[in-house]
Amino acid sequence: MNTPVSLERAIDQFLVYLDVERNLSQLTVKSYREDLEAWREYETLCHSGAAPGPDAISAQELRGYVLAMQESEYSKATISRRLASLRGFYKFGEREGWANGNPTRALRNPRARRPLPLVLSTDDILKLLSAPDLADPLGVRDRAILEVIYSAGLRVSECVGLNFDDLLLDEDLLKIRGKGRRERFAFIGSHAKRALRLYLTTARQYLRDAGATTRRRNRENFADEAPPNRELQHFLEIFLPARAQDAGDASDLPLDETAQEDVDERRRARGLTAQFARELNDPNARARWETFLKEPVFVNKNGGRLSTRSVGRKLEGYIAAQGLDDRVSPHTLRHSFATHLLDAGADIRSIQEMLGHKNIVTTQIYTHVSTATLHAVYERAHPRAKLH
Repeated sequence: MNTPVSLERAIDQFLVYLDVERNLSQLTVKSYREDLEAWREYETLCHSGAAPGPDAISAQELRGYVLAMQESEYSKATISRRLASLRGFYKFGEREGWANGNPTRALRNPRARRPLPLVLSTDDILKLLSAPDLADPLGVRDRAILEVIYSAGLRVSECVGLNFDDLLLDEDLLKIRGKGRRERFAFIGSHAKRALRLYLTTARQYLRDAGATTRRRNRENFADEAPPNRELQHFLEIFLPARAQDAGDASDLPLDETAQEDVDERRRARGLTAQFARELNDPNARARWETFLKEPVFVNKNGGRLSTRSVGRKLEGYIAAQGLDDRVSPHTLRHSFATHLLDAGADIRSIQEMLGHKNIVTTQIYTHVSTATLHAVYERAHPRAKLH
C-alpha cells in the first residue's frame, strides 16, 4: 500500500490520467472535474472542513452522498453520471494503490426512464431558420450556424469547432470531431451551403477584423466594408464557387447547376487550381494558407472562436421571437434532424452513422414517430381501419 494521499491530490492525479493517458476530450475531463469537485465539497462539509482521504470513505458514506443528491432533487441522470465518475476514480485508485478496495461497487444507479427528445416540426424548423436578420452580420452568421447544425445533424460543440480544413464542400462533406475524439464525415445540403457561402462572403471577415482592430459600429454596409481576404477568396473559388441567387435569402430557389464550372478541375488535388498552386510555391503564401485552414469557421463579434454558450443564448432570442417552445435548445436541431430522416424512411443504422453514435441503442430513441405518420400507417395496414 502506498503512502495515503489527500482527496484533492487524488482527484488531481485522476484528472491528469484522463487527460494524458486516456486522451479524453477537454469537455469530458471538465465534466469529471465538476462531478468530483462537487463530491469533495460534500465530504468537506460532512467532516467539518477537512475531507478525509479517499481510502477512508466507506460505501455507507457514499450512500449518504447519493441520498443528499436525491433530497436536493438532482435528476436521476445527474446522479448516475456522478456515480460513474466516482467508479472511474476508485478504479484508478485501486490501480495506483491509494484505494484499498472500491466502495462504489456497493452502489446502484437510480432507475431512470429516458425521456423522448423534443423535436420540432418541419414548419417550426423553417420558422427558426428564418429568424436571424440577414441585414446584420451576426444574423447572417447565425443563419449559417442553424442551417449547418440541422443539415448535418451536428452537436453545437461540433459546429463551433469546425475549422476551414474540415469543410470538404466540393464533396458536400464536413469532417467532424465528435465525442470521445471520434472522427466522422457528415453531409451538408444545398441550403446550408448557400447560407454558409453568404456568411463567408459578407460577414465573416467583418467579424474577424473586429477583433484585430476596433469593434465596428456601422453595420449597414458590412458586406462592402470588410470583403474576404485573399485566402478566404481562394477557398470560396475552390470549394464553394458562386452560383445563381447567392445574394439575400435564396433558400427556396433552385440551384443553377450550370454556374459551377470545371468541377473535375476544382476537385483535382483537393481543388488547388494551377494558378493558386503556383502562388503556393512562395513559402510565405503557403504559410498563410496553412494558417488560414486552421482558423475557426464561425467567429464571435470580437473575431474569436464562437462558444457553445453563445450559440445557446442567441437561439433563446430567436425562439422567443418566433413563439416556439422555450425548451428548444441547439441540440433540438440534432434531434429534429434524426427524427425527420427516420420519418422520411431512412434506416436506423444509417442515422447512427450520420449522428456518430458509438452504440445503436443510443440512436433507437428516435424510433418514435409523429402521430400523423402512425395514423397513416394504421389506415394503410389495418384491414378494418376504414369503411369501404
